[in-house]
Amino acid sequence: MRIGELARRTGVSERSLRYYEKQGLVTAERTPGGHRDYPEAAVDRVIRIQELFAAGLCSSKIAQLLPCMRDTDGRPSTIATPQLVADLGVERERIDRMIGDLMRSREVLDEVIDAASAPA
Repeated sequence: MRIGELARRTGVSERSLRYYEKQGLVTAERTPGGHRDYPEAAVDRVIRIQELFAAGLCSSKIAQLLPCMRDTDGRPSTIATPQLVADLGVERERIDRMIGDLMRSREVLDEVIDAASAPA
């Protein structure tokens, strides 16, 4: 599929898709005319990349992680290194801290809303 179709199907800009390709996160064949031609599997890969970015991982960490994620047949990949597993544990702890911070912020906001909503 061409880059425009992949962008439409994933909700990711063409610019981001070119960045992903430059970072080695996705690959595309080239048509004789030089256009990118992505495989159907690129849709799931791009969605997974977006999820990892949303979790706060950087592109270099995503590039290390993608080959280690579950294969399309559902079996786990066997190439995850102990260092990558440790790094991902650190990332998970960071996300847990962020979740805790957000929950505390929500509690404060709830208190302000309650106070502002109470009859005078």
